[in-house]
Order: sequence, then structure tokens, then C-alpha cells
Amino acid sequence: MEELHSETQKAEPDPLSAPKIIGLTGGIGSGKTTVAKFIEEFGFPVYYSDDRAKDIVNDNDDLRLKIKELLGDEAYDENGFYNRKFVAEKVFNDKDLLQSLNEIIHPAVRTDFEEWVKKQTKYLVFKETALLFELKLNQQCYKSLLVTAEDNIRIKRVMDRDGKTYREVQAVMEKQMPEKDKIKLADCIIYNNTNLEDLKEQTEKIVFDIE
Repeated sequence: MEELHSETQKAEPDPLSAPKIIGLTGGIGSGKTTVAKFIEEFGFPVYYSDDRAKDIVNDNDDLRLKIKELLGDEAYDENGFYNRKFVAEKVFNDKDLLQSLNEIIHPAVRTDFEEWVKKQTKYLVFKETALLFELKLNQQCYKSLLVTAEDNIRIKRVMDRDGKTYREVQAVMEKQMPEKDKIKLADCIIYNNTNLEDLKEQTEKIVFDIE
């Protein structure tokens, strides 16, 4: 692993220049989060869009008001926290409602990301988001990196991780953009079908090969 690192790592450009933004995405069970952790191990910052969105919907009063207007007061629980379970059930089978929700949340996340980028000093920064291609966020990135795996492997991972049934995981996957469409759009692809060692090697090679 160290040999690969030494062969592929490049000298960092001028830290005063704007960093290149790499969009990192992958469907449920793909291993996207694991790849993100490897990227951080290699010394590059990762912005976790989905995690930040969870904080922003609780901290931003303007968003809270708009979300309640869209989905009702139950969008927040009795303690004033975003009710993810209620919201997920509300929008799961309503594409228009989901789009309206995204139009409320994602501009705030984008602003938060832009502020985060200004504080970074590395020549590459990574934006982890499940909806990179669906929201055309890849058009705002220097390159896109997709983590993918065979459907049955992804389903088994989520079943083992979350205790969900095969049908439950399959229903979630059917709501996501098909892998074949993501593969066509991605600039770089990591195939996570084997083991962690192979996944880390693929990640390292791709990251340090980005010009």
C-alpha cells in the first residue's frame, strides 16, 4: 500500500489557488462512506453533504419554517428536531414533494459547502453526496467519482447493516438513479465488489491520479 502511495502522490499546487472540487457519490450499500474515510486518511478533506443537511435543517430557522409549510408541523418532533422518519415516509412515493423539499434544503447546503471550501488548503476537496447526478451537482465539480457494486452485493450489505429485508432494500434502490446511468456520467469509477484492501487501493490510485 505504501509503495502505491509513493508512486502516485503528486506535489501539491499553490495552496493559494482555489481547490478542485471532486464530487463523490454512490448508491445505497455501495461503500461511498468507506471510500470517503479512505480519502480523509490520504489527507484530503471531505464535505459530507447528507450529514451537514441533517444539521442545517435543525439549525436554520428559515428552513424550519419552509419545511413545516411544505410538510406540516409533524416535520419536526415535540423537541423541535427534524423528524426524518416522518419526512422520509411523506416523500418516499411522492416525487413532486421530494423535489420541493430538495429545492428548500439544497440551496442552504450549497451555501454551507461554499463557505467550507473557502477554509480548505488542499489542492483537492471532495463533496460527498448521494444525489450528485440526480441534482446535476456534478456540473459544479472538476470531476465526479462514483463508488458502485453489483446489486446483490449492495443489497446484502444493507440487509446486514440495517436489518432490512431484501424487498425493503430493493424498494430504496428502485427509487435511485440506475447504476448504469451513473456509470455513464462518472469521470472516475471505483468497483467495490471484493474487499476493503482492494477498495483502498482503487481509491488511492484514483485520488492521486487526478490532475
